[in-house]
Amino acid sequence: MKFSEYPKAGKYGTFGGSYVPEILYPALKELEEAYEKYSQDRDFKQELKAYNRDYGGRPSPLYHAKRLTDTAGGGKIYLKREDLIHGGAHKFNNVMGQALLAKIMGKERLICETGAGQHGVATALAGAVLGLETEVYMGKVDVERQKPNVFRMELLGAEVNVVETGSRTLKDAINEALRDWSANVANTHYLIGSVVGPHPYPMIVRDFQKVIGNEIKSQLEEKERSLPDHLVACVGGGSNAMGTFYPFVDCEEVTLTGVEAGGTDKGNAASLTEGTEGVLHGAKSLLLQDEDGQIKETDSIAAGLDYPGVGPEHALYQETGRVQYVKVSDQEALEGFRVLSETEGIIPALEPAHAISAGLEIASKMKPRKLLVITLSGRGDKDLGTVREAMK
Repeated sequence: MKFSEYPKAGKYGTFGGSYVPEILYPALKELEEAYEKYSQDRDFKQELKAYNRDYGGRPSPLYHAKRLTDTAGGGKIYLKREDLIHGGAHKFNNVMGQALLAKIMGKERLICETGAGQHGVATALAGAVLGLETEVYMGKVDVERQKPNVFRMELLGAEVNVVETGSRTLKDAINEALRDWSANVANTHYLIGSVVGPHPYPMIVRDFQKVIGNEIKSQLEEKERSLPDHLVACVGGGSNAMGTFYPFVDCEEVTLTGVEAGGTDKGNAASLTEGTEGVLHGAKSLLLQDEDGQIKETDSIAAGLDYPGVGPEHALYQETGRVQYVKVSDQEALEGFRVLSETEGIIPALEPAHAISAGLEIASKMKPRKLLVITLSGRGDKDLGTVREAMK
C-alpha cells in the first residue's frame, strides 16, 4: 500500500470527503484549483521559500538532546526544533503558504479558529505582513488559559472573537468560523490550522507542513548518514504529526508514533485510540461521540490537543496500522514538560510535552545506536500559567 498516493478523489480510504453546505462547495473547488495551479508555480514556490527562510527562520534545527538521551537510557534522541520558528510553533509553515495563496486568489480577509492560540498568532502575523484583514475565533475556555497569545494576536492587528457556545473550546471556535465563512465566502479565506476539514484542506495543510519531515530526513542524513528508526509527534487535529510522518510513510523501516491527549479521569481527547467513525466539520474521520452521534466534551491540559476529532489521513494510518497511536495523561505530560526543561534548558509547549513523555519511554526500550526523533512543535511561553497552577 503506497500511502503517499492519498488522497484519492478527496478521500483517504473511507475517510475524508467534503461534507459541507452547498454555498461552500464552489469555494472549496476554487481553493483546490488555485492550489493545484500555484503549488507548482515557480514564482509562488520561490516567494514562499523566501518567507519561510527570511521571515520564518527555516530550516529549524535538528538538535541532539544528549542529557535527555542519558535520562532515557536507551536510543539517541533528537529534537526537531519547530519551537524556534517565527511565532513559536510549527503553525507558521501552513499559515504562510495558505495566506500567500489567499492573497493570490484575491481574498482580502483571513479568518481562522484557534485552541492553544498558536495558529491564531501565526495567522495574525501572516495577515500583518501581507496586509490582509484578520479575524480569529477562540473559545472562552481557551481565551482564559491562553491570555498571552490572545494579547499577541491583538498586538498583531487581529480581531479576536470569543466563542461562548457549547464547550467553549476549539470545536465551537471552528463552528463559528464556518458560519462566518458561509456568510462572507466571496472575499474571505478560511485558513484552517490542521489536517482537518473538507477536502482539499487536509491535503493542503499536510503539503505545507511536510517541510518538517523533509528537513528531518536531510538533516539526519547529514548527521548520522541514516534514516531515523522512530519518529514521535503529538496529535490533536494532527498537522505537526502529519508534517513529520508524511515524508516517511512509505519507508517501512521507520516506526511512527502519534501521541494523543489522555487527559484525566474526567475525560480525554484521544479520538484515534477511543473514537468511532463519524462526520465533523466537513470530513469523515474518527470522533469522540456517543451512541447517538453527539460529540462528547473533551478534556486535556493542552488546549491545542483539546479537539474531539482528528485529520482523516491519521484515521487511515490508524485503520491500516501504519502509525501506532498512544495516549499520555495530563500528569505524564507535565512530567515530560519538567524533564525537558531541567535536562536541556528547553521549555516545551504542553502539546509536545505529551510527545516528550511518550518519546522518553520509547527511547528507554531502544538500543543505544538507534535514532529517535521527537518533533517539538511549540514553545512553552503560552503555558507557564497553566503549568504553574497544575504543579501547585
